Amino acid sequence: MTTVRFHSRLDEIDAAQWNALLPDDNPFLDHAFLAGLEQHGCLRAEYGWIPHHLGLYRDSELIAAAPLYIKLNSHGEYVFDWSWAGAYARAGIDYYPKLLCAIPYSPVTGPRLLGGNGGDGLRPALLDAMRTHMEHHGWSSAHLNFASDADASAATRGGWLPRFDWQFHWSNRGWRDFEDFLDALNAKKRKNIRQERAHVMRAGVSCEIRHGDELDETEWQALHAFYQSTFDEKGNHPALTLDFLRHLGRAMPRRILAVLCRRGERIIAGAILLRSRDTLYGRYWGCTEQVPGLHFEACYYQGIDYCLRERLARFEPGAQGEHKLARGFLPVAIRSFHYLADTRFRAAVRDALAHEAAHLHAYRADLMAHSPYANRDAAEGA
Repeated sequence: MTTVRFHSRLDEIDAAQWNALLPDDNPFLDHAFLAGLEQHGCLRAEYGWIPHHLGLYRDSELIAAAPLYIKLNSHGEYVFDWSWAGAYARAGIDYYPKLLCAIPYSPVTGPRLLGGNGGDGLRPALLDAMRTHMEHHGWSSAHLNFASDADASAATRGGWLPRFDWQFHWSNRGWRDFEDFLDALNAKKRKNIRQERAHVMRAGVSCEIRHGDELDETEWQALHAFYQSTFDEKGNHPALTLDFLRHLGRAMPRRILAVLCRRGERIIAGAILLRSRDTLYGRYWGCTEQVPGLHFEACYYQGIDYCLRERLARFEPGAQGEHKLARGFLPVAIRSFHYLADTRFRAAVRDALAHEAAHLHAYRADLMAHSPYANRDAAEGA
């Protein structure tokens, strides 16, 4: 007999049982990453995040699960539904709370409906459990963000409304090194990148990549200060704590890494990244000095160089940013799925998403007309 349970903390679920359900080594789904957010003060009700993880059990054995949260706002999601919330408010209906299956503060595609070897058969059961639970509590909606291909198929079959957008990703075409990569770009883009890297060198700034077990306490403190300063500048709340970064350094020391940028002995900028066996994920950046080209060096070029050395297949540097196109990153679809309880709003949102999709397809065509690659076939293969 299969039973459904909801957990207010991920550490209520055994780490080995949770990780046994993961289909790959995506670091954001690892028990250590998700539980660490809760243990080290990154997720709080005042931030709008209430853990509510879903587990399917056969007797006492966990057979399927999903990272699930009750959301009291739409902060930290990167799939923007503010207009939906506004429409609900104008109609006198509460949009919050809502139910969200996602990775907090992480716009990264990956598995969300976890079922181990039986994942294909258990994904519909997880989606049904989410929808039933949402309706039972009278919440407005349930959402599945940054879905993998397998999760997207299950959500589509389940009648959830599909939505997509573009992120800019870099794909490794087997280039030998950074110069070989540059040779694949058109002359103008190649020249611009060389100039940006030269600006950093002339400013006397050197950059290096270090893994979590190679960073000392002073470097962790500097990285967290950079992260805080960037969020403060943009008027956003820096939810990730220094203790959480330290925790990742201990729990996944070779899957978290940092770009450290120094002028002399002083660290003036840094970027935090994570990695799997085949993908590098750019996350957070900050600086204490404005150096021309340093943002691009720390956030993009050092990552590309790392992927080439480590033979990683992809580099996903984060959300938004048309400026990434000129630096070799091409638009890749990211998908989310939504189930709205109110049938009137469901129909209205379905129509709005169809119009949005048409605009986004036209937007990609315009982007690809400005591809940085000299060989159009290579660009279209991304």
